Amino acid sequence: MLINCVAYQQGKKLSDIPIDAISDYLVKPDCFVWVALRDPGTDEIKQMQAEFGLHELAVEDAVRGNQRPKIEEYGDSLFAVMHTIELLEGKVIVGEVDVFVGPNYVLSSRRNASQGFLGVRARAEREPHLLAQGAAFVLYALMDAVVDRYFPVVNMLELELEAIEDRIFIRGSQRANIEHLYELKRKVLLMRHAVAPMMEAVGHLYGGRVPAICIDTQEYFRDVHDHLYRIAATLDTIRDTIGTAIQVNLSMVAIDENEVNKRLAAWAAIFAIVTAFAGVWGMNFKVMPELEWQYGYPVAIATMVCVSLYLYWRFKRSGWL
Repeated sequence: MLINCVAYQQGKKLSDIPIDAISDYLVKPDCFVWVALRDPGTDEIKQMQAEFGLHELAVEDAVRGNQRPKIEEYGDSLFAVMHTIELLEGKVIVGEVDVFVGPNYVLSSRRNASQGFLGVRARAEREPHLLAQGAAFVLYALMDAVVDRYFPVVNMLELELEAIEDRIFIRGSQRANIEHLYELKRKVLLMRHAVAPMMEAVGHLYGGRVPAICIDTQEYFRDVHDHLYRIAATLDTIRDTIGTAIQVNLSMVAIDENEVNKRLAAWAAIFAIVTAFAGVWGMNFKVMPELEWQYGYPVAIATMVCVSLYLYWRFKRSGWL
């Protein structure tokens, strides 16, 4: 669906325009058109292709969706793919934003993303001296908004990791901890899949050979790259900490199992002594000592009890019981 279609000239909003009038504004000097779509169908994208002359390969990627974050150059135009990350009820929802940028147009299309970019448009319109730089500044503003929305998600991942770490040494919580750690690791990987390719792509928009459309906005894209670098470094730290937490959790499981094994071994030793005495005295040989003694039975029981108590005391003292 069409969200809005607005024409700008020298950084100032001219008016909201119908799609049929786009071509009339594209020919005006220092003018560009910014169109925003949400979950567009194939027909809508084809219509935009006819209006702006979009490259067929970029249009094919936009129609298919589920693209890797990237920035591709087609002549004097750019096609950018960004992933949006949202946390809803503890689940990571990955959306996609496709942006077509030319000398006199910007076409943005978002899929599977609940948060819109009306705030980005309002911000750009409040800064006409920056918006006067044209479509490249709009690309920066959209990219900056997507990246800024990563920070709260990263903070939530850090808080979730801290909560799991606080439970690691609680007895009986190891299985739940492992499940939560692997779920958290999956979320971090989803974030990495959005951040790492985008950081690489944005690195080509400043310094060295950059697309002609981005010549005057290189410092803005450098700022976006810096934000992505910070996020990637934080994600790497979280991932390493998750690996350490998993190892500590597995060590706690091994320690608990060792404690159980020691208790079982101690009780097995105690019962082995009793079994040994009972086995010897239960052979019933005629010439066996104390076989006809009237106190033989209670003495045998008392001996087994005393030896068992002694072993229990020794195991208790050594920490096995």
